[in-house]
Formats: sequence, C-alpha cells, structure tokens
Amino acid sequence: MDLKLDPSRDDLPLMANTSHMLVKHYVLDLDVDFGSRVIEGTIVLFFGDGSRLSKQTSSTQETSQMESEEDLTFRTTESCHAPEADASSFSPQMGYSEIAVCGKGDQDAFDNDGNHDNREHASEMSSSEYCCDTGNHGREDFLLVLDCCDLSVLKVEEVDVAAVPGLERLAKAPKLAASPEKLRREIVRDLVALPADGWREQLDCYTRCSQAPGCGELFFDTDDWSLRIRKRGAQTAADFPRAIRIWYKTKPEGQSVTWTSDQSGRPCVYTMGSPINNRALFPCQEPPVAMSTWQATVRAAASSVVLMSGENSARPTPLQEGCTSWYYYVNMPMPASTFTIAVGYWTEMKPKTSPPDDLVAERPLPPLKADFRYAGTCSHVDYPCRFQNAAAAAQEIIPHRVFAPPCLEGACQEALLWLVPPCLLAAYSVLGTHPFSRLDILIVPANFPSLGMASPHIIFLSQSILRGTSHLCGTRLCHEIAHAWFGLAIGARDWTEEWLSEGFATHLEDVFWAEAQQLPPHEALEQQELRACLRWRRLQDELRNSPEEMQVLRAHADLTSQEDHPGVASARLHGALWPTRPVFPGSREGRSFYP
Repeated sequence: MDLKLDPSRDDLPLMANTSHMLVKHYVLDLDVDFGSRVIEGTIVLFFGDGSRLSKQTSSTQETSQMESEEDLTFRTTESCHAPEADASSFSPQMGYSEIAVCGKGDQDAFDNDGNHDNREHASEMSSSEYCCDTGNHGREDFLLVLDCCDLSVLKVEEVDVAAVPGLERLAKAPKLAASPEKLRREIVRDLVALPADGWREQLDCYTRCSQAPGCGELFFDTDDWSLRIRKRGAQTAADFPRAIRIWYKTKPEGQSVTWTSDQSGRPCVYTMGSPINNRALFPCQEPPVAMSTWQATVRAAASSVVLMSGENSARPTPLQEGCTSWYYYVNMPMPASTFTIAVGYWTEMKPKTSPPDDLVAERPLPPLKADFRYAGTCSHVDYPCRFQNAAAAAQEIIPHRVFAPPCLEGACQEALLWLVPPCLLAAYSVLGTHPFSRLDILIVPANFPSLGMASPHIIFLSQSILRGTSHLCGTRLCHEIAHAWFGLAIGARDWTEEWLSEGFATHLEDVFWAEAQQLPPHEALEQQELRACLRWRRLQDELRNSPEEMQVLRAHADLTSQEDHPGVASARLHGALWPTRPVFPGSREGRSFYP
C-alpha cells in the first residue's frame, strides 16, 4: 500500500478517509527534547461524523453478513508472519499489533474520498484475501486512515470517556441504559455539539476526557504516508470509537519539524505546516475539509519559550527542575495544516522608541469604518466568532508580542517593533474586526525558506526583512496580517487554489501599507501601480524561463471536477461574496490554508 513518490515531482497524498469520520478536536500532550531532536507524547482525537456516514443503508449490514468471517492476519512489530491473533488475547507484551494491508480487488478503498488510487499498487499489498474496509461496504472491520509520515507510532487505544466524573450530564436519560460502547460514542457526540457559548465548559470536558483511562488497545499499521487503525468488531464508521489516544514520537528527519540553531547559536525547533503539512508532527487529517479545534500542553527546557497557534498568551508553569509547561488552545475550527509551534530561547522584544511621525500608533477612525459591520452575516458552524462580538469589533489593535533571538534586538527595535501597531490599525481600518484575538511575531532562524508565513495567532518573519528600509518590512508584515482574513479566516477548499488567497494578500499588502503610511490617495495609487507593474514584469520573466509543466495552476486538474474529492475538490473561492457574506472555517464551504 506504500506510495512511492518523487518529492521533486509529486504532491503529498491525502490519505485520510474524511468522508466517514472527521476529527473535531485534538488534545496534544508533548515533550520537546533538543538533545535527541524528538517531540514525543500523546494525542487524543475526538471524532464527529464524516460527510458520508449518514448515507449508510441496511444493505451495508446485509453485505457484512454475506462476507467471510475469516479474521485478518495480524503481524507484530517483531515478525511479519506472526500467527493469527485474537483481539481479546492481545497485549503490549506481544508487541504493538499492526494490520496486514489487504487488497480489495477492483474496489478502491480511497478513490471516493479523493485520497489516492490503490489499483496500481495492489501488487505491493499483502496477499490476505480480505481487506479492512475504509468505507461502509461491510467487509470485515472499518478502517480509520490518518495522514502520518516519519512518526514512530507506539500504541493506539480507545479512551473511556464514560469514566470521567460529571460527564453524565452530557448523556440524556435514555442513554444511561445503553451499552458502554454506545454510551462513550454518545458522550463524545454531545460534547462536540455543545453550543459556542459553552466553549469553556467544552474545553474543560475535552481536557478531562483526554486524561481518562484507556478501555482497549486498537490494532494499527503504518506505511510511508498513513496510519491505519481498526477495532475488532467495529464494521462501520458508526461503530468506531469516537475518542482515541495515540502514543507517538517524531523523527529527526521528519519534514514537518525543523530542528536548527537560532542566530545566537542556541537550539530551536519550529514547524511549517503550510508547504509540507503537519503529518510528520502528529497523526491527523490533512484534507482541507477536515476542520478542527485543538489544545496542547508542551513541556520544554525551563529557559526556553514555547510559541503556538492559540487564543491565549501562554505563560510557563514550572515543573520539575529544568522543565516548564506551556498550554495553548484554539476554538476556531481550522485545518490541521494551520497548527504551528516554535520552541527556542527567544526573547520578547519591547519597543524603546516612538514610531516616526508619519506612522502613528493610533488615530481616530471615521464613524462608518468603526461600525459593527458583520452582525448576522456569518455563515459557519457554531463557535465563538469574533465577528459576532461587539467588543472584538471595536478592537482596532489586537494585543501583540514580538520574539527574536537576543542578538537581533537592535534590528527589531529599528525596523519592526514600531511598525506593528500602525499595520494592525491599517488592516482594521480597511477590513474591520480582526479574526484572531491576539498576535505573536517571531523572527525565525536563518534557514527559514521564505520571507514570512502566517498561522493562527502567530506570524513567522525572516530576518531578511529587518535590513534596509522600512518598506520591505512594512509590506511583508502587512501581507502576513492580511492572511488572517484571506487564507485563515476564509479560503478556497481546494489545495491547488492557494494562489487565490495569495492574490488577495498581495493586493491588500499595498492597501494596508498605504493606509499605515497615511498616504494621500494619489500617492497610494501611484505606489500600488508601480508595484503592480513590477510584479507583472517578474511574472513575465518567470513564464519565459519556467518549463511549461511548472506553469499549470492545477496539479490535479483531472480530479478537480469530483465534488466529493476532499483533497482536490472543485475550486471555488467561497469568500467571493466578501464582505457582505463572508464564509468562515467550520462551514461546509469554508477552507483555510496559508502560504
């Protein structure tokens, strides 16, 4: 089943079978070890129903009864030819069990989910007669597929959420007489469905559920691109556990995680989920339809700083000597690729000088621009939306911090710190309410491969922008701030349509920067036209000097017509009605990504 891809030519495959189950929330509990260059710990996944689960029919069960009852052949980590094992007799002492990957004949387990075509890889699969079903066709057990690469998965188990005291209020009276398996599923179903005004209670319940004991290990198998999990006897997605815990370790060579040294020579690590996804950071669902929230507890060296996508400005909690713990959470549903973490010996930079006269930190806005413009216009699933919050709508400049290695303090003081308030204010004056409640800005190590990258609540900037005039730093900062609206809050659902988000952010960087400089309209127009001309000439040069196959915007043009294809679905900019009817993460149409 392993896919042999050429990194220089092929895109990463989207393996997760999101049509059947969707992760609604991740709870990560991780330790960062600079010595071994490994992040290890657990992740608990809470599931809701996928888009296709409701379409099950009685014919599924009838097909299941007609299939052979012969068990799958399992193999342990010690031998590929271990005797057939019974789930009831499996134990950790036997080695963590992995599923033998089986062929489905002409039935492709993944093509309907838009993940990949297995037919041409049948020769690479096990010769077992029957396959763990990734759909609802009733062949043996349902198979949950997660995107996973360069991870050492140690153990997978179901979480006994019913053992958590106080959660019985989530289960209505008729459910109390249900079987333990059904009760656990019902508790998670009601937990993920709690209304937005109960998000604090929901977060607390997620935390307590993630600490609940296990109630049975699950069989799993890994290949180059995926983690496949099943529970003996769970023949459909509806029967599969709704909360599972995975023990795992990252590998130093995993491309989702960059281990390096900062400009002061001290060790650090950061992630870049956008270009290469987060599957080498934690097992997840990568297709853009898989919107989820998350929370994370990260332990690291006492003197280091942990920055992460999160609503809260986390502060360290001392643990044993030489170690501190940091906690972050996100309550806006977003794709797993937007999750970002950076751990290093950063220093928070405080401004020591006033901004230049032509860039003031605050100024009054015309009444029309300060109006609460979005009341009643959002179209997304229920979550604590800032666009529906009058206090957030009046917040012109969100709380922000700037972090960098100590050796760059002078450059940050001179080029960056005084620019942040006017650029945030300019964005507010043009687009209104900031989608996120706060912002951290990190000057990343020298090996960072671009000028900047935007993630929820955090922006990575290259040290290159700290040199030269304020124009380079200002326009790049404005570009990344613009991605909070176009790329994170809203976006195209198709991975191949990244240029749409990038196009809006590139246009808005000029608009924001002109507003931040308080340029007269004619000067702002001249500046924008000059930059547009330079971009056009650069594009012409690239077209003349690039191979024709590199000029195709759609890497998967032959598949984009398939509506149910989560990885490469038909391309639409679902924010096209902006600003009268913005579409946000969590809606069926919405999708987030960032360049």
